[in-house]
Amino acid sequence: MLWRMARAGGATRSMSGARVVLGARNPRGSRHRDVKGGTQRAAVLGAGDGLLTNLSLVLGVAGASSTDVATVRLAGVAGLLAGAFSMAAGELVSVRAQQELVEREVEVERQELAQEPEAELRELTGMYRAQGLSHEDADTVARILSKNPKIALDTHARLELGIDPQAPGAAGRAAIFSFVAFAIGAILPLFPWFFIEGTSAVIASVVIGGLAALALGAMIGSFAGRNVWKTALRQLAVAAVAAGVTYAVGTLFGVATS
Repeated sequence: MLWRMARAGGATRSMSGARVVLGARNPRGSRHRDVKGGTQRAAVLGAGDGLLTNLSLVLGVAGASSTDVATVRLAGVAGLLAGAFSMAAGELVSVRAQQELVEREVEVERQELAQEPEAELRELTGMYRAQGLSHEDADTVARILSKNPKIALDTHARLELGIDPQAPGAAGRAAIFSFVAFAIGAILPLFPWFFIEGTSAVIASVVIGGLAALALGAMIGSFAGRNVWKTALRQLAVAAVAAGVTYAVGTLFGVATS
């Protein structure tokens, strides 16, 4: 019988004819991807938000006054900077707050292990029993893991709290990724307005924004292992709705104020 066990440590032990796996984290050659990576999430969300935000903003302003290219450029640059800084600040604050919460909970667990080792042992046994092990097997494995304080803390944090106490902090990196990704996404629909104006610039923004939305959706689908065309078309549809609505509102507003 294979025991699906503790994801802490890095050794294996055999006893009573059973194999206890003391946690291989990210083994060499694993096909699994890091689905909790803050930087990847920040990059994808940042690029998507930047594209949708500035595509909508540029077309909205262009709808109101497509002949005033300076206004469109100003609105686009302002939207890029404001959005990029906002995304970066949001990532920095939220990721750092999450890290502080994790550190606090790990410290509480460390104190409980030191002050009430028997209670924590029973708790760990109960968690393994909840996974389907017999009381004897669960107790045996819990005792093995509890002998090493570091492994015991790691195991409790993962099984009880659902966190990785060894995960490195990435608040600053997530903020930088988010800023750069948002800026890249936001500059694409604005780019034509530095060279052309009027209807030609509007069409160029729509084409570039549509192609970028397709590419972003395809990237998300590929990363998630889903149908690439489906996610690409979904992203394009979202961008089309957002851009169409803001352009229509801008046009109506421009007509009403002209």
